[in-house]
Amino acid sequence: MGQAEEVRVSCLNALTYHRELLVSMLRSIQCLLDNLLEQSFFCEEDVEIVQRAVTKPNQVRKILELVQCKGEEACDYFLYIIYKVCDAYVDLQPWLKEINYSPSRHVAALRVDNTDPISRYSEKLRAEMSRDTSFIMSYGQQDETRLEDLYTHTVMELLNDCNESLGFMDSLDQILGEDGVFNPQGEIFYVMGDAGVGKSILLQKLQNLWSKKELQTDAIFFFKFRCRMFSVLKDTDRISLRDLLFKYSCYPDHDPDNEVFEYILRFPEKVVFTFDGYDEIQEDLEQVNAPEMASPEEKATSLQLLNSLLCGKLLQGSKKVLTTRMGIEMQSRVIRKKVVLRGFSPDHLKAYMSLHFKEQEHRELVSVQLEASPHLCGLCSTPLFCWIVFKSFTHLHTVHDGFHLPDTCVTLTDIFLLLSEVFLSRLASPTPSLLKKSSRCTSETFQAGLRPLAAFAKLALQGLERGSFLCSLEEIRESGLTEEDMALGFLRPASDCDSSGGSATLEFLHITLQAFLAALALVLDEHAPARSILRFFIECSRRKPSCLPFTLCNGSSVSLGQRKPFEKNEHLQFVNLFVCGLLSKALAGLMGHLVSPAVLKKKRALLKSYLSTSVKSHLQGLPTFEGNEGKKVHVLPNFLWIIRCIYETGSEHIARTTAKGITASFIKLGYCNVYSGDCTAINFVLQHRQKLLGLDMDNNNIGDYGVNQLRPSISKMTVVRNSPGSRLCVNNLSDRSVEVLAEELCRHRVIRVLGLYNNNISDTGAQLVARVIEECPRLEVLKIGKNKITSVGGRCLAAAVQKSTSIFDVGMWGNSIGDEGAEAFAEALKNHPRLTNLSLSANGITSRGGACLAEALLQNGVLRIFWLVQNELCDEAAPRLAELVRADTGLSHLWLISNRLTAAGLQHLAEALAVNTKLKEICVKGNLVSEEEEKLFLTENRLRFH
Repeated sequence: MGQAEEVRVSCLNALTYHRELLVSMLRSIQCLLDNLLEQSFFCEEDVEIVQRAVTKPNQVRKILELVQCKGEEACDYFLYIIYKVCDAYVDLQPWLKEINYSPSRHVAALRVDNTDPISRYSEKLRAEMSRDTSFIMSYGQQDETRLEDLYTHTVMELLNDCNESLGFMDSLDQILGEDGVFNPQGEIFYVMGDAGVGKSILLQKLQNLWSKKELQTDAIFFFKFRCRMFSVLKDTDRISLRDLLFKYSCYPDHDPDNEVFEYILRFPEKVVFTFDGYDEIQEDLEQVNAPEMASPEEKATSLQLLNSLLCGKLLQGSKKVLTTRMGIEMQSRVIRKKVVLRGFSPDHLKAYMSLHFKEQEHRELVSVQLEASPHLCGLCSTPLFCWIVFKSFTHLHTVHDGFHLPDTCVTLTDIFLLLSEVFLSRLASPTPSLLKKSSRCTSETFQAGLRPLAAFAKLALQGLERGSFLCSLEEIRESGLTEEDMALGFLRPASDCDSSGGSATLEFLHITLQAFLAALALVLDEHAPARSILRFFIECSRRKPSCLPFTLCNGSSVSLGQRKPFEKNEHLQFVNLFVCGLLSKALAGLMGHLVSPAVLKKKRALLKSYLSTSVKSHLQGLPTFEGNEGKKVHVLPNFLWIIRCIYETGSEHIARTTAKGITASFIKLGYCNVYSGDCTAINFVLQHRQKLLGLDMDNNNIGDYGVNQLRPSISKMTVVRNSPGSRLCVNNLSDRSVEVLAEELCRHRVIRVLGLYNNNISDTGAQLVARVIEECPRLEVLKIGKNKITSVGGRCLAAAVQKSTSIFDVGMWGNSIGDEGAEAFAEALKNHPRLTNLSLSANGITSRGGACLAEALLQNGVLRIFWLVQNELCDEAAPRLAELVRADTGLSHLWLISNRLTAAGLQHLAEALAVNTKLKEICVKGNLVSEEEEKLFLTENRLRFH
């Protein structure tokens, strides 16, 4: 027989021999019938015969009988359909490989149309997703910008389950990737970020990439939801998982047998969900108290359904990307990985600027003005604020003569006033002329638009009062707003929240804009008591912020209900901040055209009195403790909001009063979500402090812009009594920041503690830090681990340490100084007068560098703690280390964890310990020693394996 005959016999035999397998596993028959009919292997009568069968297994049997009756080519084409439409017949793909199926040349030339309901539904999802995500809405409903023309990456940082940094991501593909996964059983990809940092636009880009098959994932279904939708649906009829997917997302048009839903239930790993804005949920405790759902057919409240999805009770194995504002936490057991968005880096900002301003002349103009205002740069590191500034500049530049970015230190209130001015300018000039341009008069624009502005403001305040982000058409009509007013841009349709088929709803362009307008309503209201401007201040002070994260899926059914609307109260804090800005002295002229001077004066006096005592009251209510640096206090996030508010007022008097109220010598602001724009506010207050102050700002996001804004206060804030210190660890700092710090620290020469751990400092920055070590005679502690320092920077730092007579603690954990850097530190250690603590862990040091360090320490009687964890030391270094141990120099702790020492190498150390009196421990956990070999060293309890 020829090759063709062999293939024919193989296909016939395959259908006969594996008949029952095919009957049990073939579920989608429509695609088979369509293609067999299209290629004339079946006729209409054959299709009718199959469809008359009552059950699906019987339909498959009929197809197999008919195909086999029609010969080898029909059998071959039948298998070819299964081979080509792999998504629909995913269960049979391993079987095709097992029987070594390959189509004949003639059959492979035949066309196969994928009419499978699953594939059709996936393509429909992609088409709708592409339509919904290809454009970014600009001001109101007037302009749209293509997503690909404006989207710019932001800084995306991976965190572990303890919120410690694991580094940064380079692409969106990594969000659904395995890097940074700390809980393989979790299903939630938890994306956190501040207001306006770009969470929603990141999801839009992720969705758009999937729609174009450019996202590295094998998911064939992608469902996007906004979390606030689940609050809107809470009063409607109960819904099932099927309703959520097909009624409130995308309906499968060609699926008479419910194959799509069955496929989703069988292969949940093929499904990705995105839930945007978890912090916006306004839950009903009675609804959420119901038991969690496990059945996909069961109907429940929308919040109960969401809770069950996030907990993995429903559709376990699917991926869920959940976004929320900073500070809302879940139990780690339901989270797969954490990502925090940090906004634009300087390079990202330049890229975003290039997309906004196509002409080089405009880019240079904007760049110069940004560089002249560090605080504006800091604000523009937040994508939303940057978008407002750039779009406002573009718009006003086309309407008015000589407009430029503010050349003074602007506030967040200024930015949202700028946005409002753009909206209101449409009333005066809906179609700007290129030939006639008017001079800009902000007060006239606001006076002309006061009626609609006040109406929008009242609407925003009413929404926040009832805990809502949405406005119904009825509420809008009652506010007196006209159709012309709606075109200004303050509101946009919230169609995705209107899935229940009720009356249309609208939402403010951004939640922060709603907060701004609510604040404006409080300031504009001349009939309410003046004290009403403090209503949200009082509300926020009553709510005690918890230091513990709320729990989700903790085994009880109240997991979502444990958090009330606005419990984190960031929306209300923004209202407070904008009240302060609107009542500031700088805006007195503008607001004087909108509110009577007497009312403004009274409200300003009340605010001034409240803020003047707020910080002192806040600090008095916090526990303090005495340390080596003096009186310490770890403030809560509300302290930062007060500082922000004081800066918005622009009042030097309040700032001075506040500075006097800070009696502690050391303030810890770690994990308080300080971003670069906050540094101007912190500086605004601290520059008025007379006494020196220590400020710990570890684990925030101040970045290079923030350090630059702190420049005027560095001399004051980095000193604590007799132990000055600046801690800026885990803050996404680069060499630019170190350049500013080196200049200021070397000028004042009072620094004692410099913490720069876990940033982006390279050898260039290391050379600048070396200068600080050499020129600052009081520097005692340097923590610069987990940066990007190689042997070049290591040699510079070691040379500086060698010259210093004050430094006693150096932490270099997690760099790449290698043996060359180790040899440089060996030179620094010889006869050093004061260095007692040294960590060179995780630096790629081999036995060569280890032996060199051990030899140098023979000439050092000062070092007490020495860490060489996670290096490449092997038995070759053991004799030198043993010699150091025998010398009994005074070393008390030697850590050799996670190296490559064997039992033979450890034997050298054990023998040397017999003559050592000062070593308390040699930690050798994680070396190449078996459990049996560990027992050989039981008599030497200072050699620790655990």
